[in-house]
Amino acid sequence: MAAEAPILDEFRRLRARVPQLTGALAAGVDGLVLAHDTPGVEPDGLAALTAAALGVAVRVTDATGRGDFRELLVRGTDGYVATYAAGRTAVLTLLATDRVNVGRLHLEGRRAGARIGELVDANAAPPRRSPAKSSAKEPAKPMPTRTRTARSARTSTANARTTTDS
Repeated sequence: MAAEAPILDEFRRLRARVPQLTGALAAGVDGLVLAHDTPGVEPDGLAALTAAALGVAVRVTDATGRGDFRELLVRGTDGYVATYAAGRTAVLTLLATDRVNVGRLHLEGRRAGARIGELVDANAAPPRRSPAKSSAKEPAKPMPTRTRTARSARTSTANARTTTDS
């Protein structure tokens, strides 16, 4: 992936701002690793678990009318696992010690998730054609508009939303 090096740079800056971080992973919502810095933790397994947790979190926010997924925090006896939305198709998972300032973790995790989302979404976007190369035969297409409609409760996990717009 072309964005791996910039994502790893973002991980380095994040670790400098939050020294209690012990790992960072960017993954697609499908559970595939985009970039990782997770010493002592197997990244493919963590990415798969993150995708599973994301599926549950999306269902919970949807079922309770809390809107689109933004973040998930899990606290264990030895520290935290925090997952943040990173653009339309990725998530950022951070591992931290039990001594981390959780407010700082959220602040920096949200910012890093937004930056990583921009990197991932920019690489996933199809290349745009310049107006000079457009054919005169093709009329300009207007951008589609999205509207929100009321949703009914879902009963199947196959229909769960996995978008992670930030």
